[in-house]
Amino acid sequence: MGSAHSVPAEMRELADRTGFTSEQIEHLHRRFKQLSQDQLTIRKENFDSIPDLEFNPIRGKIVHAFFDKRNLRQESDGLAEEINFEDFLTIMSYFRPIEMNMDEEQLDRFRKEKLKFLFHMYDSDHDGKITLQEYRNVVEELLSGNPHLEKESARSIADGAMMEAASICVGQMVGASAGASSCSQGLCWHHNGAGGVPASQGTPLCHSSFGWRCFLQGPDQVYEGITFEDFLKMWQGIDIETKMHVRFLNVDTIAHCY
Repeated sequence: MGSAHSVPAEMRELADRTGFTSEQIEHLHRRFKQLSQDQLTIRKENFDSIPDLEFNPIRGKIVHAFFDKRNLRQESDGLAEEINFEDFLTIMSYFRPIEMNMDEEQLDRFRKEKLKFLFHMYDSDHDGKITLQEYRNVVEELLSGNPHLEKESARSIADGAMMEAASICVGQMVGASAGASSCSQGLCWHHNGAGGVPASQGTPLCHSSFGWRCFLQGPDQVYEGITFEDFLKMWQGIDIETKMHVRFLNVDTIAHCY
């Protein structure tokens, strides 16, 4: 963390930037040194030594999130090959516990930062929206540990959840089954083929790898996926502030997201 003379100033800067106390930063620095094996940076393979991640169904997405430049608040996009302690601290700050003295503005910003981190875990192609296929991937991974649930059942759950999410964002929605399309009050779901086509020419909705398009009041208005603004609407009333946190019990600091 720097030389002995620079640590206090560096610590204050890190505390101001992340919201962690000096004690918490020292705690996380010990954890970082464990993971990096006393190196200056961490690579993806270093996370293999975390027992709590071994059987987590979305282990890959969690590790991926640590190297996502969007979460590192960097101007460039893509994935970092390795991260240093300041990067590690930035990621861990998304799991920072809520503080009782936060005002409404701080709480709102705190909540949006956590939700933005979650949104990035779903938005795997970095295009600013969560498509049906991306939603399916996460749900199927989450349910992969259930031996009694077939892949098609997991896909159906993801499809239903995506329909409900879109209905929250754009209003009443009527589903469509394979081989047929359905419209209500100008709202239609059609299969989004390569390049996309007007609703009048669209292929009926089916289970495919392309995803769904929702046509609103006409072919020129489309709902192609969940934007971050939509994501915020979906999470209204859900207490993400206490469900996504880091626990400072011992040197084996654990980040939680329920």
